[in-house]
Amino acid sequence: MSSESTQSSSAEPSFTPEQVEVGRLAFARPWRFVLGVAKLVQLPQNDGIEIAFAGRSNVGKSSLINALTGQNGLARTSNTPGRTQELNFFTNDDITIVDMPGYGYAKAPKGQVEAWTRLVYSYLRGRPNLRRAYVLIDSRHGIKDTDQKALDLMDQSAVSYQIVMTKADKPRGTALEASLERTRAAIARRPAAHPEILLTSSEKGTGLAELRAEILHL
Repeated sequence: MSSESTQSSSAEPSFTPEQVEVGRLAFARPWRFVLGVAKLVQLPQNDGIEIAFAGRSNVGKSSLINALTGQNGLARTSNTPGRTQELNFFTNDDITIVDMPGYGYAKAPKGQVEAWTRLVYSYLRGRPNLRRAYVLIDSRHGIKDTDQKALDLMDQSAVSYQIVMTKADKPRGTALEASLERTRAAIARRPAAHPEILLTSSEKGTGLAELRAEILHL
């Protein structure tokens, strides 16, 4: 079994080997950083597939982007929470990935948090080619209060979003399934949430093939 195959779980969608291969090839093309956007007037034009990743500070967004694209230095990883303060755009000319500012950093000034929130909300509401937003949740901790607020913002923006649980290799025993069940319950009544949850591990490669296939079939 490939290191990028998912562990068996009812949370994950099923894809044919052909669909998985299409996703692999699409993401294997060279990627590059386009720009960081702090104001909406800076948004680049894009007519292709665009997806966005959101999540708490240090949930593993940059690591997941690097693992998906196969380019370790594409998105900067940092042990300093709240480092991503802009909408960072990456593309391979067919697909565009947007790394949104991490939320939930307790030491971030209130004004900064409000500015991030306005930027993200305006982007989500005003980006017609955005196919889906992926909200990353640490599988060790599940959905926290700050995540609930982010999901509220997604619902208010009326953008389709899907939960991606990161670091799925870390919980032990039945802890992963318990976290998964709590997450399912938390999104059950959210109108814009996709019902299927993706399990991933950037370190082990878990779920990457399925996530690529999911993106290509939006």
